[in-house]
Amino acid sequence: MANASVGVPIAPPQEGRVLPAFALIGWRWISRNPASAIAPILVPFIFLYFLRIISPSSLFPLEVIGAMLFTTQNIGTWVLGDSATWRIEFGLQDLFVASPMGKVRYLVGIAFSNMIAALPALVVLAAVLFFTLPAAAPWYAWFVLIGAIAVLWVLFSAVGVAISSRVTSQREIWPVGSLAFTCLGMLSPLYYPISSLPPLWQDAARFLPATYAALLVQGVFGLTPASPWTLVSYAGLLLLCAAVGIAIALPLYRWQGR
Repeated sequence: MANASVGVPIAPPQEGRVLPAFALIGWRWISRNPASAIAPILVPFIFLYFLRIISPSSLFPLEVIGAMLFTTQNIGTWVLGDSATWRIEFGLQDLFVASPMGKVRYLVGIAFSNMIAALPALVVLAAVLFFTLPAAAPWYAWFVLIGAIAVLWVLFSAVGVAISSRVTSQREIWPVGSLAFTCLGMLSPLYYPISSLPPLWQDAARFLPATYAALLVQGVFGLTPASPWTLVSYAGLLLLCAAVGIAIALPLYRWQGR
C-alpha cells in the first residue's frame, strides 16, 4: 500500500507489542520512584506484624499466604486508578479506543503493567513463606499458589477496569477503589482460617472468589485440613467464581472515548 500523493509505502500496523509496552510502563514506574515498589510490601506487612503479635505463631505461614493474595487483589485497585486517571485526566483512552487494540488487550496490558509493580512484594512474601513453613511443602503447592495468584490477578484487574469506566471524576477514584477492594479483602478469610469466622460471615465469604483461593492454597500447603477431593472442589469453585466475575465485569466496562 502506498501514499497516493508521494508514493511512499505505508507500513502495516505492528502487533504483539502490547505487553512489552505496558511492561515498560510498570518498570519505569518502579525505576523512577523506588518507593512504589516498597509501598506494596509495607501494607501487608503491617497486617502481618500485628497478627504475629496477637495470633498463635502456627498461623503465621497462613497469614503470609493471605498477604500474597491480598497484594494480588490490590492490583485491581491500581488498575482502577490507572485506567480512570488515563481516561479522565490525560484522555489517553481516546487514543486506545481509536486504535485497533481493543478493550481486552488494553485490560491485559494495564493488568500486566501493575503486576510488574507488585512482583517485588510477592517475591519477598514468597521468601518469608518458604522460611516459615512448619514443614517442607510439596513441590506442586507452589504451582497451585502461582495459579491462584494468576486467577485473582485477572479477575480483579477486570473488576478494576470495569469500575474505572463508571468513575466520573478524579475525586472518586481513591474512595471507590479502596471501599470496593478493601471490603472484598476483609470479607474473605485471607489472614485467618474460615473456621474462625462466625457462621453468618462464613456463609457470606463463600460467595467471594478470594475465599476459595485462600482455602485452596492453605489446604495444599497443609496449613488447614483438606482432602484431595476438597482441594479439587475449591479449585473448581475458584475458577467458576472468576469466570462469573469476569463475565459480569467486561460487559460493564465502557470502551469509549470521553
